[in-house]
This record gives sequence, structure tokens and C-alpha cells, in this order.
Amino acid sequence: MMQRAVWRTSRRDLEIGRRPLVMGILNVTPDSFSDGGRFVSPGQQLTTSETLDLAVETALKMQADGADLIDIGGESTRPYSDPVDAEIETERVGPVIERLANCLAIPISIDTSKASVANAAIRAGAEIVNDVSGLEGDPEMPAVVVKTRVGVCVMHMKGTPQTMQDDPSYRDVVDEIERYLLARRQACLDQGIEPERICLDPGIGFGKTHDHNLTLLRATNRFASIGSPILIGHSRKGFIRKVLDRNERNLNDEYNPMAGTLAVSMAVAAAGAHVIRVHDVAETVQALDLFEASGGLAVSTNNRAF
Repeated sequence: MMQRAVWRTSRRDLEIGRRPLVMGILNVTPDSFSDGGRFVSPGQQLTTSETLDLAVETALKMQADGADLIDIGGESTRPYSDPVDAEIETERVGPVIERLANCLAIPISIDTSKASVANAAIRAGAEIVNDVSGLEGDPEMPAVVVKTRVGVCVMHMKGTPQTMQDDPSYRDVVDEIERYLLARRQACLDQGIEPERICLDPGIGFGKTHDHNLTLLRATNRFASIGSPILIGHSRKGFIRKVLDRNERNLNDEYNPMAGTLAVSMAVAAAGAHVIRVHDVAETVQALDLFEASGGLAVSTNNRAF
């Protein structure tokens, strides 16, 4: 009998099947590139009772719309964003996670590179740590993951959010990032993180040019076959508009990045991506339903066994 392919959190197994899991994005920040300021007032910097209620309602709607998990972050990692103190980051995400842990049926992921923030979020109810630094940004992070037995997403980023878009270059972007992810997975294993708890992310938009991003997306099937679940985080990113501009579309103030995001979501789903991280959950789930019904996921079957 073939062993089930799973991504294991601290509380459950997320089964990897024919179609990717949909991770909904909830940024509790004043300055994230797409939804910053929605749940944290730029003037206040922290959640208020009003924005807390809105964040909880938004996450519950994502669940109702078909999200398989929710990723909550309290620090923007957009290019050239300002770093956030761990105490402020914790104060942003903590109340949201604590409230949601009591009413969500799906797992909560904490998007952070700080061990203290991860620890507080896990105590509040998070089951996964999504670390854009690949567990290299804070030397205490691997120990937190091992001790709490949460799932972990290990991402590739060239530099930091403050430097990553300063002329990123690679000899072979796919090969270099694949080798990095394999090395980081081995480092996680050596530090005691169980293999079933590890997900890998090539880091679309993190220290890559638009062409690098497209090259990585075209290599999704290669990443999907390296033996761990692969997460693709492409939602609403700048390369989408760049491609449409390059194709000389008639863009105007009505431009909607969701259309391009959905196109990429279906492409990487067909190529075998195991998790897709998106802002527009309802539209993504509906598109996946129709894509699967029309046979679009059939080509991904061979990429999903690991």
C-alpha cells in the first residue's frame, strides 16, 4: 500500500492529494503590499477591537469559502519594508490567533522569522510556522519548531526584505534554489525536525527578478518532485502585471491582479504544487473546482507522490 503524502502540523495531518491545499493570507500589518492597513490602522500600528473583529470575520469567511489553512502575519516582507520589533509583531498577531483558534476548524500558520513571535503564536493556537528566512533568520527558531512539533514552511529568500530586490542574480535560478531548499531540509532534519512536518517554498518575489519568478514557476513540477510538499506564493505579485504590460494589454485603473493570480494558480496546480498561498480564496477554490472537473489537474498526478 502506498503511504499517504501528508504535511504534519502540531495537531493534524494535512493530506496532499490531486489538488493543492489553499492557504488564505491574513496580513495584520499597516504596510503589506496588497492588504496592508485593513486590519491594523497605519496610525495605530496595533489591532483595535474593530479591526480585530474584521480580521476574525475575514478568516472565518476564508474558511467558509474553502481555505484549507490560514496564514497570519504581523510584519510586512514586501521589498524595502521596515523591520518590526518582535513585541509589536506579537501584539498584532496574538489576539487574532487566540480568537481564531477557538472558532476555526482549519489550521493557523504564523508567518514570522522571529522565534519569540512564533512561540507566542503557537501558544495562542498556531500549528505551522511559515518562515521566509528558511529558519536562518533567528538561531532559536529551529528549537521552537522541534519543541512544539509544529509544521514548518522553509522558504528561499536572497538577502532580506530590505535588500532582496537590489539587483538579484543567479547563474541558474532553478538549480540554485533547488539546492538551497534541499540543503535547508537536511539542516532541519539534522536539528530534529521530522520530515513530515517540512514544506518547502522557492520564494516567488523574494530576491528574484520578474524573469526569475517566471522561470521558477515553469519549474514547479521539478520542485514538486523533490520529496516534500511545495508551497507557491505568487498572489498579486508584481511580475503578474509586468507580464500583462509586456503583452501590451490595455491596462487602466480597473486592472485587477486577481485574474493573473488565478491563471498562475491553475498553472502551478497542474504542475503539481501542493500548497498555493493566495489572497482571493473564494475565487481560487472555485477556479480549482472547475479546473479539476474539466481535467486540468490530471497532468499533476505523477508529481504528487513523495
